[in-house]
Amino acid sequence: MQKKLKRLGVVFIASLCILTVNGESNKRNKPNIIYILADDLGYGDLSCYGQQKFSTPNIDKLASEGMLFTQHYSGSTVCAPSRSALMTGLHTGHTPIRGNKEIQPEGQAPLAGSVVTIAELLKDVGYTTGAFGKWGLGFPGSEGDPNKQGFDEFYGYNCQRIGHNYYPYHMWSNQEKILLKENDGHNEGTYGPDDIHEKALKFLDDNKDNPFFMYYPSIIPHAELFATEKYMKKHRGKYLPEKNYKGIDDGPYYKLGGYGSQPEAHAAFAALINILDDHVGEIIEKLYEYGIEDNTLVIFTSDNGPHLEGGADPDFFDSNGLLKGYKRDLYEGGIRVPMIAWWPGKIKSAQVADHISAFWDVMPTIAELAGFEVPQNIDGISFLSTLLGYNDQIQHEYLYWEFNPMGGRQALRMGKWKAVRYNLRENNNAPIELYNLEEDPGEQVNVASKFPELVVKAKKIFQQARSESKEFPLF
Repeated sequence: MQKKLKRLGVVFIASLCILTVNGESNKRNKPNIIYILADDLGYGDLSCYGQQKFSTPNIDKLASEGMLFTQHYSGSTVCAPSRSALMTGLHTGHTPIRGNKEIQPEGQAPLAGSVVTIAELLKDVGYTTGAFGKWGLGFPGSEGDPNKQGFDEFYGYNCQRIGHNYYPYHMWSNQEKILLKENDGHNEGTYGPDDIHEKALKFLDDNKDNPFFMYYPSIIPHAELFATEKYMKKHRGKYLPEKNYKGIDDGPYYKLGGYGSQPEAHAAFAALINILDDHVGEIIEKLYEYGIEDNTLVIFTSDNGPHLEGGADPDFFDSNGLLKGYKRDLYEGGIRVPMIAWWPGKIKSAQVADHISAFWDVMPTIAELAGFEVPQNIDGISFLSTLLGYNDQIQHEYLYWEFNPMGGRQALRMGKWKAVRYNLRENNNAPIELYNLEEDPGEQVNVASKFPELVVKAKKIFQQARSESKEFPLF
C-alpha cells in the first residue's frame, strides 16, 4: 500500500512513444528489456574499449551492431549503492542505499518497502520480471528481497559477500535456499555463474511470447578469480609473468566471502571475461532462436571500476585505459564504465555516443519505452533520444556521487568539468579538485586555482545535491 500511495503525484511519460518505436501499443509489442551488469569490469576490460591482451568478440559484436557509450557512469563506486541508483533512478545523494552495509549472517542493508523500483513499475504495465545473479539490496525475506521489490523470479546470490565465491554452498531461488551439496567442503561441483546462466536462459524460454524484463547482474569478474578448467586451458601461460595470489582456503570465511588462492591470477581473470563474453553471446543466440531480437533492447555495462582484491591486477591488463583510479575511487576509473546498447532495427549499427549519462537515467529511459509513470523526484533523464538517433536529447546540468566509507568522498560531473573532494569527515570543507576532462581525461592536472568560479559552483552543488542519510552519513 505504501508503494501505491507513493506513486500518486508522478510525472506521466506518454505511452504514445510505444507507437513510435513499435508501431502499436498493445502488450505483445512492448519491447523486451535485458540489462546485463558485469561486476567490477573496468572501462578498458573489453576489446571494443581498447583491451589488447584478450578479446571479447560477442560483446564487441553488440557494439558493432549497436551503440557504444564513451561517457557513461555507474551509480556508485561499489556494488550495493550502484545497484540502488539503478533500481530507483536516484543518484547516491538521494538513493536509499549508499554503501555496502552488511547484515549477518547473510545479506546487505535492505531497500525499504516504500521504495519504487524499475521492476515494480514494469510489472504494473504487464511485464514479467526476472533477476539472475547478485542482488545485494536486502537480506532474504526482508523488505529489500528481490521478490518484494518487483521481481517475479530471482535466482542467484542474495548476498554480495557470499557472491565473492564461485563455488558457493547455496543459491536462492525466490524464497527457497537451494543447497549445492556438490560444493560441500572443498568440492567444486557447481560453478555459480554457469548455474545462474542456465536459469536465465530458461527464463527467456518461458517468457519469449510476452514482454519481459531480465536483469542479469553477473558476479564476473569480481573478487575470487576462479574460472572453470575449460576456460583456464585457453588462457594458461599467455599473460606472463603470472601473479600468485594466496587467499583463504579453509576456516570460517572459506566460501563465505573469503577469496580463494589463485596461482594463475592473470589467466583466471582473462578466462572469467571469456566466460562472461560467452554468456552474453548465448543470450543473444536465444533472442534469434525465438525471433524476438528486433523487439528486444539489450544493455551491457558494469557496476563500477576494476577491483584490486583476490589477485586482480588491473594495471597489468590496463583495465582503466587512460582513466585514474579503481573501485572505491570517485575519480573516473572508479565510476566511468563501458556501456553498450543493442536493438536491431531501432539502434543503428556502429554508433558511438558521447552523451554523458549514468545509472539513474535507466529508469526514465525504460519508462519511455514501456509507457509507465516515473516518480517526480528521480534524478534521471531518459537517453532514449540518443539511442534512437534523435536530435532532442536533454542534457544533465550535473551528475553527482557520494561515497561515505574511506573518509567520505564526493564527485561531480558538469559538462566537461569534473570536481572531486576526499576526506570529508576530517574536514567537511575539504579542498575541491577540478579537472577538464576534454583535455585531461586521466585527471592528472588539478586546475582548481585557475577557475575559482567553477570551484564555488561545485561547492554549492555539493551542498545542495544531496539529502542527509542516517544510515549512510557522509560527514
